[in-house]
This record gives sequence, C-alpha cells and structure tokens, in this order.
Amino acid sequence: MDEHLIATINKLQDALAPLGGGSQSPIDLPQITVVGSQSSGKSSVLENIVGRDFLPRGTGIVTRRPLVLQLINRRSKKSDKEVQKASDQLLDLNMDDHSKKEDPAGKKGQSEDNAEEWGEFLHLPDKKFYNFDEIRNEIVRETDKLTGTNLGISPIPINLRIYSPHVLTLTLVDLPGLTKVPVGDQPPDIEKQIKDMLLKYISKPNAIILSVNAANTDLANSDGLKLAREVDPEGTRTIGVLTKVDLMDKGTDVIDILAGRVIPLRYGYIPVINRGQKDIEHKKTIRAALQDEKKFFEEHPSYSSKAHYCGTPYLAKKLNSILLHHIRQTLPDIKNKIESTLKKYVNELESLGPETMDSASSIVLSMITDFSNEYTGILDGEAKELTSQELSGGARISFVFHEIFKNGVDSLDPFDQIKDSDIRTIMYNSSGSAPSLFVGTEAFEVLVKQQIRRFEEPSLRLVTLVFDELVRMLKQIISQPKYARYPALREAISTQFIDYLKEAIVPTNEFVQDIIKSEQTYINTAHPDLLKGSQAMSMVEEKLHPRPTAVDPKTGKPLPNQPPAKPMPAVEEKSGFFGGFFSTKNKKKLAALESPPPVLKATGQMTERETMETEVIKLLINSYFNIVKRTIADLVPKALMLKLIVKSKNDMQKVLLQKLYGNQDIDELTKENDITIQRRKECQRMIEILKNASQIVTSV
Repeated sequence: MDEHLIATINKLQDALAPLGGGSQSPIDLPQITVVGSQSSGKSSVLENIVGRDFLPRGTGIVTRRPLVLQLINRRSKKSDKEVQKASDQLLDLNMDDHSKKEDPAGKKGQSEDNAEEWGEFLHLPDKKFYNFDEIRNEIVRETDKLTGTNLGISPIPINLRIYSPHVLTLTLVDLPGLTKVPVGDQPPDIEKQIKDMLLKYISKPNAIILSVNAANTDLANSDGLKLAREVDPEGTRTIGVLTKVDLMDKGTDVIDILAGRVIPLRYGYIPVINRGQKDIEHKKTIRAALQDEKKFFEEHPSYSSKAHYCGTPYLAKKLNSILLHHIRQTLPDIKNKIESTLKKYVNELESLGPETMDSASSIVLSMITDFSNEYTGILDGEAKELTSQELSGGARISFVFHEIFKNGVDSLDPFDQIKDSDIRTIMYNSSGSAPSLFVGTEAFEVLVKQQIRRFEEPSLRLVTLVFDELVRMLKQIISQPKYARYPALREAISTQFIDYLKEAIVPTNEFVQDIIKSEQTYINTAHPDLLKGSQAMSMVEEKLHPRPTAVDPKTGKPLPNQPPAKPMPAVEEKSGFFGGFFSTKNKKKLAALESPPPVLKATGQMTERETMETEVIKLLINSYFNIVKRTIADLVPKALMLKLIVKSKNDMQKVLLQKLYGNQDIDELTKENDITIQRRKECQRMIEILKNASQIVTSV
C-alpha cells in the first residue's frame, strides 16, 4: 500500500509533466526538492541513494534543468524475453568498448550493469536504458535541447524513472545548484535566474526541502539552508543532509548540529559521506563507497553510538518515510484541487463555445440577441449575475439622476449672480419713463428668466453622464469571453451601439433645451406654490420694521391685542437712485443742466421704498427659482429616459440587425479570434491532462 501511494504520485507527476512540471503545474504535488550549492555534494548524494553513477559531472552548472527522479523498488524478476533483450544490449555495448574489457577497473564498472536495473525517460517512453552512462548522456542531450550549449537554464524538468531492487521507492527533484559567479557564456544574472527557479519549486507548501550542506563549512553560511529558510523559516518541512563529514578537521564533529543546537529542523540532519574526486577517478564503485561510509560511522568515536542514524541507507529510508507520511496528509487536498481545477477549465471551455457553429448569419443573430437581452437586463436590474461589490447598470443611472444631478441643481443659488444694485437697475429700467408706483412684474420676470437659463448647463451635462454610463454598460457586456471569440463582430456591435447613442443624443439635447426654454418662456406667477406678493410685503415689512411686543411686568408674558406701533416719520431721501448725480451744491452747475454720462449706474443709498421693493423681488425670485428646481430635477431625467434610455433599449436589437445582419462582410465579422482558438486548445489539453490525473488519484 505504501509503495502504491508513491506510485500514484509518480503517475500524477508523469500525467502533469506536459504542463511544465513542478513550478508550472496548477497542482501542488508532494515531492522532495533537493537544493544546495554547486560544491555541496548534491549530485553525489543522489547517486549514492540510487547506487549508480548516472548524473552529469563537470565544472560550472552541471544540472541546468530540474530532474524529477522517480526510484522504483523492483522485487519481481523480469520475463525471460526482457532478460534476453537486456543481455543482448549489454553484450553489444561490451563488443563496442574493448578498452573496458581489457581494463580491470572498466570491467568492474561494467559488471554492475544487469537486466534487473534500468532507467526510462518520460520523453522516450518506449526505450529502456540498461547502461547508466547512456542515461547520463541522454540527460545532457535533453538539457542542451532546451538550454543550448551556452550553460543556460530552464525550469522545464526532465523526468527519469529508475527501476532497481537496490533502491527504496522514492521521488526526488534535483534542482540546479546555487552559484554566484557567471561562467563561460552564462548571463550576468545567472544567480538570480537560478534562485527564482528554485524558489518556484520549494515555495510550494507540499514541497519537502532536502537541503544539502557541506559539514566542513559554517552551517550559517550554507546557501541551500539560507534559501530553504526563506520559504520555511520555522524549518517544518526541511530536512538537512551534511556531506563531507570525513573532511572535517581532526577533533571536530557535527554532533551539535545533529542535536538541533545550531539551526534546528523538524526532520533533523543526516550525515553522509560521498566519494571524493580521487575515488571517482579510480572508478571506485558506489557500493564500495557505501561500505566505507558504514565503516566510518561505526568506528568514529563521535558517531559510533548513533551509527544506525547516519549514512545514505538511513537517509533513503528517512526520505521514504517522510514522503509517505506527507502523501497521506496531502492526498485529499490534491483530489479536491484536481477536481476544482478541472471544473474551472470545463467552464472556461464552455464559455469559449464549440469549435464549429452554424452559419455566419446565425452567429451574428445569436450574438446580437444575447447583447440586446443583456443590455436590457442590466438596465432593468435583471442581469443574470448581480454583484454585491458595486453598483452597475440601471442602478448607476439612478445614482446619476437622484444624487449627482439633483444635488447639482439644488446647489444653484440665484443670488450668487444677482446683486441688489442689479435688481434696483432693472426695477427702474422696467418702469420706463414714468417711475413705478410699486413693484413691477417685469423686473421679477427678467431676473427669473436670467436665472432659469442656468439650468441648461447641468441638464446637458446630465445627458453626457448618462451617455458615458450606457457606454460603460456596453464595455461591461462585451468584455465577456464569449464576445472575445469574434473580435470583428464585437467591434462592429460596439461601433454601431456608440453611433446609435451619438445620433440619439442630438434630439435628446434639443428636448432638454426645450424644457429649459419652456420654463423661460412662461413665468407662471399663478403657480400655487409661489409666494404671494402680499405675503412677501408682510415679510419684508416685518423684517424692516419689527413690531415691539409689550410684556406684562408681573408675569413677563406678552400682552395681547396691542395697538400697532406708530410708523416712524418719513425722512425725505435726497440721495435716491439718481441722487448721486446731483449731489453737488454748486448752483451754477445745477442750472447748466449738464448731459448725463454715457453709462448711468445706480449709486447712492437706497430709499426705504427701494429697499422694500428689492427685498420683495428677492423673496419672489427665490420662491419661483425653487419651484423651477423641483421641476427641472423631475422633468430632465424623464426626458432622458424617454429619448435616450428606453428608446435605445427598444430599438437596439432592430438597429443592430439592420446594420450587421445583412452585412456583405458577414464572414469576416464571424472570423474567430486566434487567441480564442489557441485558448480552446489549451483548455482541451488541460481538461484531458486533469481528467487523466483525476482517474489516477481516484484509484487510491
């Protein structure tokens, strides 16, 4: 059962490999990611676990693509046919390489090839590699295929599966070693490139980090451990490997590190010993090296009591145990993630539509119908998907009507433009050559009409705001994926919609202007809400001559039925409207009857009568202006509903059909978007891969 779990994850890795591997796959699979600097002995640790030389060696960055290494413990014997095939392959190899036959060391190395161990690459599914030198060569060839020979790197992994009776079932991801200085033709930012790629792998929550560190250097300066701590600061999913323990200074050891007293990790540290460069040059086998490693730990005074917790075999067993435990924990979440991701791509594929549809005419008809229905739905608040995040459609237009426009109209104040001197001037101008006996209606109407004209600007501005909102709805509708499928048709619908609105705005503006003009044309002084002249006079009289209220000295309460106060004796005002021009006391100048100046303006202090008339007119203007405010705030939005909004809702489908349905370029309009075609293929590919993954994980 345990091996079946790891085998399931291996199958998932293979199934998801077309998506770009660990860093690109939408599914976060549990895996052990191996990180370390170039000099940490990372490759040697992996070869010791496998028991074979199979990784490329050399200077600089050798591992330039992630290597997904799946180890399969193979207990059963192969069929006679497979054994014979493998033997024939090995015989051919030996026949081609006489030097190995004659060289004892070569014979020793060759003798380890047998029909019980082989490797398979995911990119070469029908080929088995029984010679591990060929596996190394294939890794180099496949790396160069993507990265070239200039030592570049790529995040797309190579998947290698090794079957052997000498390994524990395990999956490891070997990542490029950390480097600081570019070598050869490497780009200057090679360090950043490698670090970014490693972070994409190890930052995934389901990644167990195997940090390989050289024991003969300060652990605090370990590149692999520092990188691991960036994404796993608590060390909860990191296991440390200490290499080069045999190269430490005499009398020193790693006991403090193993005890967790230096940099603690949840899974602890395991010391191992790799072959040195001299061992490799002398063809020392890994199996012989493992025997020496075991002997070292058993005989070392610091490690002998814990020797069974040291060395490569224990590391492999520990990794196998960690991976199994991790898989058991994460498998339910992986199932859910696969299903949710599959559902997402299925829904997207449905929104993109099938590859083939009916005729071009039916495509145009269908899209116009959909657009018209969605436009109507958004205006009426009947859209299929109502959002709680923001106002949209008709709700935004309502906000423009009742908040922006109404508040804008209410903010208009007639007296920020009308001054008392203006009222005084108009009063005399409206009286003609004979001074009026009382307040003239002409002066009131002239001033009110001037102020009513001010409603035209905000009303026309409202038309523009509503136009912008309708265009906003258009963009909201055509931003859906189904409209992106036919970009030419989408653009044609958008163009015709905006052209229609622009044409409709002309009569709408004229209608709105006519509403303002009608208010200017006829001043309804009989309006029931208008302040009466007598009321205005009383209010002004009270303001100018407030009546004193007699108070009972005993109770302090006003006395009832008091006679009106006697009016103050009128004082002859000599400085009235024209008083300013005759203020001189020079009798000769007065007698000369000089001509009036070219521009006559009101000067001097107003008489009591002028003050009273001015105040009365101001009250009447304010009263009527408020009536017009209410009327405009009510009528102009109604005009826009009639002439623009409802009309567009009723006419849009008909207009679009007239303009587009019979279009001679209808085939061009219904030409599918290249991006949509590509995205549909991508969705189909993802669905196929995820369905396969779903079948694999469901079998557990």
